[in-house]
Amino acid sequence: MSTSTWTPHPLTTERLTLRPWLVDDAQAALDVYGHAEVTRWLSPDMDRVPDLAAMRLLLQQWSAEGDRLPAPAGRWAIQRNTDDRVIGGAVLLPLPPGDEDLEIGWQLRPDAWGNGYATETTHALASWAFSQNVQEIFAVVRPGDARAAATVRNNGMHWVGETSKYFGVELQVFRLRAADLDRAAPAALQPPNLSGD
Repeated sequence: MSTSTWTPHPLTTERLTLRPWLVDDAQAALDVYGHAEVTRWLSPDMDRVPDLAAMRLLLQQWSAEGDRLPAPAGRWAIQRNTDDRVIGGAVLLPLPPGDEDLEIGWQLRPDAWGNGYATETTHALASWAFSQNVQEIFAVVRPGDARAAATVRNNGMHWVGETSKYFGVELQVFRLRAADLDRAAPAALQPPNLSGD
């Protein structure tokens, strides 16, 4: 990753626009991060955002954090093109320790699940990251989060193992390289016990 900072620019797909978060997005963001069923899977741990004031503060913190992130890291609001409604958030963030690995992630409001938006978001961010000379990106998934594991596999990510090095929590690690975005690439290795049982 580059050491210079930058401001995330919008990325557009067939159905979505990924753009920087605005403080005015607080209600839409709360509709995502105010749901325990969304935040329970996040790493590092994140409690459900309790109210609009807390969400505004968090958006301000993300904006300040973004001013210090090296390119191409950042946070984006996921906006649906048909109605301009913000339905989630997406990230490319350095993983601790050492900030050497770049994590890709997404969070969608529950009523947007099951429509392929996470897959579309992941593909768009990954394609853009690779165009910025990133060689590989990672997704970290909590065991039992079958929905996230399916999304990363739908984007050609390969399971590389489990670790607790990133956030002190046991996580499944998936890796993606530019060639893996090819839909004709062989199916990725599956982690054991996807259901979390």
